[in-house]
Amino acid sequence: MPKTGGRSRRALIWVLRISVSAVLMAVLLANIHLDKALPKHRTVGTLLWLGAAVLVTWVGVVLSSWRWQLVLVAFDKRVRLRTLIRHTLAGLFVGNVLPSTIGGDVVKISRSAKDTGSASTAFASVVLERLTGFVTLPVLCFLGFLLHPALFGTKGSWVALLTSGVAVVVLGMIIVIAGHPRLAGRFAGRENRTQFIGAVHIGVAQLRRHPRQAIKILVVAFVFQVTSMLVFYCAVRALEAPVPFLTVLAMAPAVAMAQVLPLSLNGLGVREGMLVILLRGVNGVTHSQAIGIGILWLAATLIASLAGAIPFAVGHRRGDDDTSIVDTAFEEAVITEAAAP
Repeated sequence: MPKTGGRSRRALIWVLRISVSAVLMAVLLANIHLDKALPKHRTVGTLLWLGAAVLVTWVGVVLSSWRWQLVLVAFDKRVRLRTLIRHTLAGLFVGNVLPSTIGGDVVKISRSAKDTGSASTAFASVVLERLTGFVTLPVLCFLGFLLHPALFGTKGSWVALLTSGVAVVVLGMIIVIAGHPRLAGRFAGRENRTQFIGAVHIGVAQLRRHPRQAIKILVVAFVFQVTSMLVFYCAVRALEAPVPFLTVLAMAPAVAMAQVLPLSLNGLGVREGMLVILLRGVNGVTHSQAIGIGILWLAATLIASLAGAIPFAVGHRRGDDDTSIVDTAFEEAVITEAAAP
């Protein structure tokens, strides 16, 4: 069982995130005008676009689980896709719906640890699955700007490019440290909690030895992130905002990277603030529309996450959520709790 001090610390972090979200949303909503945020033609089409966003989110769950399965293969672990889909849905439900201080990734680790027989392997697989997803986001951002060079003249373009550039540098450093035998590699095979760092090194080393497997993972990760951009685009279409898909491709990755920072509750406030900054001056998108797009994006994620209620309840009843399997405090220091799969 986690120590009382650890529980109190996580509870405090949770309260701070709620406070940050509340302050940011209060500032953003102070200047919102509903007549400018809502679509002019409020028909069934708006609901259909929201429904499409939910469906695409579920497709993303399957792709994310498939990517996770491919990562586990690098550790010579074979887990059925439907099992990983259940774990992913349960993690989404905990991370996005339940008012819990235990992140969705902890649920994924604790449950997959029983499937793989190794807590460190489960931990490393989730870390690498996340990293491969983040690797593709800057690529999509740069691709969007290359395909639509007129975006370089918008006010928020430098924020999107800077965010992606910083992400490339940080990810490069993480990959170098994780793959270096004298850095993360020196922890491989240890029995204390540093074994988790060593397991990540083993995973990176395995992918280096099997480049075809690494390419498969990155291709699935790329397709998954494209589906995330489609969810964003569905929110744009639902509000009839004048944002073309190439603009979404260039700007949305920066939002996706910013919203997973452990600053707020499910990225609420950070996501909407980034959208206001990035979309200002883009085809006449209003402050109110930018906030509305962010809220609809979150709504689609929350609705889709409700599908994880049954997998979570069944696994929880069986005792699959034994968070003592991993050091929760250590896990939360390494993995960013995401709002999207």
